[in-house]
Amino acid sequence: MQMDAVDQRIIALLIADARSSYAEIGAKVSLSAPAVKRRVDRLRADGVIKGFTAVIEPAAVGWTTEAFVELFCTGRTTPAQITVATRRHPEVVGAYTVSGQADALVHLRAADIGHLEQALERLRAEPFVTSTRSMVVLSRLVETPTAVPL
Repeated sequence: MQMDAVDQRIIALLIADARSSYAEIGAKVSLSAPAVKRRVDRLRADGVIKGFTAVIEPAAVGWTTEAFVELFCTGRTTPAQITVATRRHPEVVGAYTVSGQADALVHLRAADIGHLEQALERLRAEPFVTSTRSMVVLSRLVETPTAVPL
């Protein structure tokens, strides 16, 4: 799929505010609203745009505690096994394979320390997890949606 500078600008504008109308976006990229819609439809069909969503402030819905947890796994644990296991836990907001000593890094959000501890214990109970190392987040300094280089 080839994207030009206009496609990249449309994506950046949607990242900034997915509720923008095609006319508003068109005014910023010098295209008509129907032309923007055609481009967005193509970007969706090509899998560049996977969907549109609301970004929620976790504290506003009571999830004020978060941590990053390094998972250390048995020797033959696959990324697919980690994916399946972490999706079973509603507190998991991200899971990644990483370089270094840990096999994966898991981002957890919970209502409070007690809830975080329960989620961590359930994660530790996965059969392939041999140990974990946790870091509780004190404050979020920078958190941005996916950016596109312009």
